[in-house]
Amino acid sequence: MLHEPMAMLAEQCLHSWGNRERLNQAMRSAYANIPHCDFLYCIDHAGIQISDNIGRDGCNLTHFGRDRSQRPYMKEAMPPWGFLLSDAYISLRDNRPSLTALQVVRDEVKTVGYLGADFDLRNLPVTSGLYDEPGYWRQLKGDQAIRNTVFMQSRVESAMDRNFDLTLPILEELLTERGVFQCMLHFSSSRVTIWTNDDPYRYRLLEQEALTDPDICLIFPRRPYPSDAEIPKDEIKKILATMRSLRMSDPTFYLRTASINIYNGTISLTFSCDGSHYMPYVEFLMKGSSFWFGSS
Repeated sequence: MLHEPMAMLAEQCLHSWGNRERLNQAMRSAYANIPHCDFLYCIDHAGIQISDNIGRDGCNLTHFGRDRSQRPYMKEAMPPWGFLLSDAYISLRDNRPSLTALQVVRDEVKTVGYLGADFDLRNLPVTSGLYDEPGYWRQLKGDQAIRNTVFMQSRVESAMDRNFDLTLPILEELLTERGVFQCMLHFSSSRVTIWTNDDPYRYRLLEQEALTDPDICLIFPRRPYPSDAEIPKDEIKKILATMRSLRMSDPTFYLRTASINIYNGTISLTFSCDGSHYMPYVEFLMKGSSFWFGSS
């Protein structure tokens, strides 16, 4: 979309190189041929702008003489064919994610400079597929201050800890029969955040009173378990039971928060040392307490 029209414009600019007004005129004439472009400009081989910025609203005079040599796109390696589409970066002008296309301008013997075109990512068409979370185990370190004092703390029994026999069956019902597709369990503060298929853009916060009252299930209409869920319905009970075990197995290293998403099949765990793990549910169920704590 960009290489050919920018290469043609670079040829036109070469004949006016060093003449600010003529470069501006050449870019004005060709601006409509560069799709989705915010600004066109010319810079010399040292990265100094030798034209004004040409945009859809006309000519911006404030950038003439600007040193662009330290901008991210000037530090990328120019491909042998003389056209570069940069990685995205944050613009100085609007503090927005942007990218730049650079076309080499050459005379018969050397590179004299570059034709630049800036683009705001909001104005570009989406040409890639939707980003998918990686399906492998990821471990992330958390707050260093918490890790440094982990041996000075001990798990304090929470209301949820005391009522797991009520709470876990209620959560299983919500996940398997009541349209909840994601939940986050906060064990120490005895609360659960849930998202439902009926209203996926808003979360609901269930506190301990609700988590020990089976009537809470009646608030949410019964829904069939989604056929495209990655986690099979009969594995939800096992997942919740394993989370309970990780919460209660060790007084120093214990589970603080955990989440389940049935669609991407991912389990997240954050422990008392503030280390977090993201993993497929199958791997999660394969690991027993001995894996996490070194004893059964």
